[in-house]
Amino acid sequence: MNRSTTFTQCEYLARVRRLIAQRRIPRRFTPAVFAFYMASITAFLMTLVITLINQGITPGFVGTVLRSYLLTMPVAFICVLIVRPLVVRMVTWSIEKEEP
Repeated sequence: MNRSTTFTQCEYLARVRRLIAQRRIPRRFTPAVFAFYMASITAFLMTLVITLINQGITPGFVGTVLRSYLLTMPVAFICVLIVRPLVVRMVTWSIEKEEP
């Protein structure tokens, strides 16, 4: 690899980083983005574990998990959106306040 190729790769990576930075979601959507990530991960893990407990690893296990996930993810997303404000208040109430 010569020096000009390395420089070109560095330029390319810098352009990719700038593009990613420009494509970020505005801060005002933080609660919705949090709910999406939390629901996505939780729904997938719960679907995986519950399917594993109920059926074991059988032929078609992955397909069953993915079909179930298609139903559980939107439900989990809506639930997290609804419950998040309550959870924030509960955490605030539970954590001791800093002394001035």
